[in-house]
Formats: sequence, structure tokens, C-alpha cells
Amino acid sequence: MTSSVRLHVQGVSHAYRELSVLAGLDLEIPAGEVTVLVGPSGCGKSTLLGILGGLVKPSQGRVAMEGAVADDCLNPLTYVFQDFALVPWRTVAGNVSLVLEDTKLSRAERAARVAEVLAVAGLADFADAWPKQLSGGMRQRVGIARALAVRPAVLLMDEPLSALDAQTRGLLLDEFAEVIARTGATTVYVTHNLAEATRLGQQIVVLGRRPGRVREILRIDTPLSQRRLDDPDLVAVEARLWELLRGDAAAADRELTDAEA
Repeated sequence: MTSSVRLHVQGVSHAYRELSVLAGLDLEIPAGEVTVLVGPSGCGKSTLLGILGGLVKPSQGRVAMEGAVADDCLNPLTYVFQDFALVPWRTVAGNVSLVLEDTKLSRAERAARVAEVLAVAGLADFADAWPKQLSGGMRQRVGIARALAVRPAVLLMDEPLSALDAQTRGLLLDEFAEVIARTGATTVYVTHNLAEATRLGQQIVVLGRRPGRVREILRIDTPLSQRRLDDPDLVAVEARLWELLRGDAAAADRELTDAEA
């Protein structure tokens, strides 16, 4: 079932003491789509994600949520982080069920949800495995399954593939696209990787260097299930993204280098 929840970012600015990281952002996050945030290091992508999820209160502006949340949704705004955050002394199924244990669901209902999301994430045969027995890619799939178990209206993903090697990341991209498409959640996905952005994004928001402002918004209307990384249209979008980001990325890199000197 596709989420009907959309987010409206209205005049959002944020600063950490004297450091301004976001300035005057106005942005619409469409319901049931994947919005990808890209931009140079330090432009406020993760800060914006935190503001969208209510973890960070903006210095100015607000985020409004519009649309009906499904009755079976246990947590409207749910995060997937890059560090997996699995409990080592719990099995795969135990890690997923962790988010369901303080809810009104019965034991049978919790078990049914765990089985459902493990199947969606391709982990049905690994329910009794321990995190230490899994590859990095499989551990991240457990993190995805755990997030989906609460049936979120909005899925917030902060560079979920960045901790993985390039080969594993490439293999998981298609799986992520399939899982996201099947859940229908409104999704906001932060990444530095432009191939990820073009493979997953229906709306790609390009932020300029700090303080982050919206430079351009690109749309890709090809269904996620029909995309291939070598598709000429996707290659063209990736080239446009790099054209927009090249100068800011180089400047941001010089800023970071100077700060460390």
C-alpha cells in the first residue's frame, strides 16, 4: 500500500552555534516517492534528515506532515542508519522483533510481521542466524527489515550503503529499489553516491555547499523496477548531477582539508 503522507519543508534554516548549515529551505517531499538528497560534504544533508524526522529542531522554519497514516503504522517516521545498529546477542528475527515488543500487538501478530518483513528483505532463511554470521550487506538488510516492521509512513535513510564495499553496494542497490517499491513508503534517502541517487531517486534534490540551499531538483519518472544503471537517461541525469556538484564538492574538500591543517 502506497503511503499518502507527504512532508512540507517551510523556510527551514539551522545553525550549530555560529556555524550555519542550512539556509531558507523550502521543499516538498511527495507521498509514496523516493526523494534523494545529494550535495557536497558539510552541506546539511544529514541535518535536514534529522529535522524531517524530528530528531533536530530547526533554528527557523518548520516541517509539516500531511496525509493519513495507516492504522497498522506503529511509527510514522522511521530511520535506517549506516551503522546497522544490530544487537549482537539477538538473532536476526530477534533484532527485527525488538521494535515491536513494547506495542499492543499480540505475540502471534509480532511473529507474523517479523516473518513478513524478513521475506521482503530476502532474509526468511536467516531468521535464526546471529549478526556475526552475516555479511555487511545482509546486516544492513536486517536493519531495513527492522525499520519496515513498524510499517512506517515515512522512511528516512541516512547513507545506508556507505559502510559497505563497492561490490556489495552495487548488489544491494537493485534489492533496495525492489524493497522500497514494494513497501510504497514515502522515502527520503541521503547519499554521496550519484549512481545510488539515479537508481533510487524519483525526486533528486541537489543542495549547494554550506549553508545548504536547494540548487536544483531533478525528476526521474521511470519506475524503479525498470531502471538500469547503464540506461542512457540515468547516465545523463548522473552527468548533470556531477556538473552541478563538481565545483561545490571541490570547495568543500578544500575547506575540510584546511580545517584539519
